[in-house]
Formats: sequence, C-alpha cells, structure tokens
Amino acid sequence: MRLVHQRLRQAVELARADAAAGAPASTPSSDLLLHCWGSCLALSGHHGGEDRLLFPALTGQHPELVEVVGRLRQDHDMIESLITAFREAVERREPPASLDRHLEGLAAVVESHFGYEERQLLAVLESLDLEAPVEEVLGPLAG
Repeated sequence: MRLVHQRLRQAVELARADAAAGAPASTPSSDLLLHCWGSCLALSGHHGGEDRLLFPALTGQHPELVEVVGRLRQDHDMIESLITAFREAVERREPPASLDRHLEGLAAVVESHFGYEERQLLAVLESLDLEAPVEEVLGPLAG
C-alpha cells in the first residue's frame, strides 16, 4: 500500500510541476494533460479497487474497522469530487495558477487520506486474507 501511495503522490506532483511551469492543457498530447489524466485515472482506479475488494474484506474480517472504512469511503467520494472539478477546470482551459490550486487542494486531501489509511490499516493488511490479486485490489501501480 505504501508503494502505491508513493507512486500516486509522485504522479500528482508531476502534474503540479507541469501546471506551475505554465504547461498548456489545450492539446491532448500536452504533458500537463497526460500527467493529470494519468494521475486521476490511477487514483480513481486505486480507490475503486479498495471500495470493491479491500474494504468488504476488511470489514468482514475486522468488523471493528467499520467506522474507519466509512471515513475512507467518504474521503474517496471527496477526492472524486476534486478530480471532477479539476477535469472541468482543464476543459475550461483555466490558467496554470488556477489549475495548480486545484491540484494543491487535491494533493492535500490525498496526503491526509493516505496518511490516515496507512496509520489505520497497514498492520491489519499484513494478515488480511484477500482472494483477489493485489493489482486488482490496489490498482495497477501495485505491480
């Protein structure tokens, strides 16, 4: 999980660096667009796998984590809202400073979420019995 989180953090920081440098997002081949969309897709995929596979296994084997999982699901919803707002800002071709503000907010929420998730779940994950491959549970960055 830490490795996946680190890779996702790096992807968001690459996107922020592109936005800060004033990279245009007006063409499908722009670095900003590629990094941002890639970051957003990876983040959404990671959270989707957790919601579908990891969290049901966690609460099934560790019912004491129901509240923790509830908070993490709320975070996922908030992060998806931030991703949607960012995508809309890119589509409107907002200036780089505006895009960076979107990414800064997303990065802050993601960092808080990852920190909480790691503090609450890492020890439990070591003994969790999962039936799905780790790449399916945590996303392709787990491989």
